[in-house]
Amino acid sequence: MEFQMQEPILVVGLGGAGCRLAANIKGELGCDMLLVSHDPKDLNHEASKILINTNPILNPSAYLIRGMSLGIRGSIAEKLESYSTIIIMANLAGKSGAALAPVISQIGKEMGKSIISFSIMPFKFEKDRIFFSGVSLKRLKANSDCTVIIDNDALLDSNPDLTPDSCNTITNAALMHVVSTLKNSSLPLKTNILSTSKDISDVETSLRDSIKMLYEDAPPNSIKSALLYVVGGNKVPIGVLNSMVSTVSGIFSNDSTRVSMSVTNGEKSKVVMLTSIEGETRFDKYDPLGIVPKENVLDWDEPDSSVKIELELEQIE
Repeated sequence: MEFQMQEPILVVGLGGAGCRLAANIKGELGCDMLLVSHDPKDLNHEASKILINTNPILNPSAYLIRGMSLGIRGSIAEKLESYSTIIIMANLAGKSGAALAPVISQIGKEMGKSIISFSIMPFKFEKDRIFFSGVSLKRLKANSDCTVIIDNDALLDSNPDLTPDSCNTITNAALMHVVSTLKNSSLPLKTNILSTSKDISDVETSLRDSIKMLYEDAPPNSIKSALLYVVGGNKVPIGVLNSMVSTVSGIFSNDSTRVSMSVTNGEKSKVVMLTSIEGETRFDKYDPLGIVPKENVLDWDEPDSSVKIELELEQIE
């Protein structure tokens, strides 16, 4: 089964990176936008916005941000009420994105909305963020009809000469290629992984690097379908395009794996690959307790959070 968007559509940007991407998607799809963050600097776009007030804490934890957002569930639900499809953009490497993604997606799910989420995972050297991002992703996937995972770290593993900023630029551009086709195409339900390459003139080399990036995240036998977005494919010989589809089909070597291609115009040629995954990915290991079945987890219904409690206690001498 596949996810198909229904209008009206609302794109929700969470945190700094999520808000920036949401602004780009709003322009691409012509939909409405909602920005949510604990940092006022993230909310500098002309759009509907919600500030998670964590004052007077200057450097709030992700647990506190989440706790404060739970206190305004009604306001968030009111913003989502009039829309059929919710697109969630969240950088799970950031505090706001990882804290708010489970909350916003859970509210949308409870309201019966169609939810597609895009989650950006941290680099592995950001060790203090890996666990929290893994837990947030697990909840985000459970609440979403379709989840697209963008793993900057896999791109960096495949291209160690790139800087973190370069990785962000490349994967954000790949994400926009997928988003730009949402109104005219459908995506597989559940978990999808987005992979690409740095700018390369040879599309076959770009495809190879995209597959290498994918293998950093999931084993070949877990792949159920693959969609190749060939940017600048209008300038690529048809024989090469046909050879690429045959190559991908041969690599996955599973009769049930469906491989399709979408050719778009562009000045530079490049491959962006979206693959549907069934089973474990590297992200399941981010949470050491992820192997525990949901039915055996006592606190699954409400995500972990903390709240501000001001207690006036008399000093006891």
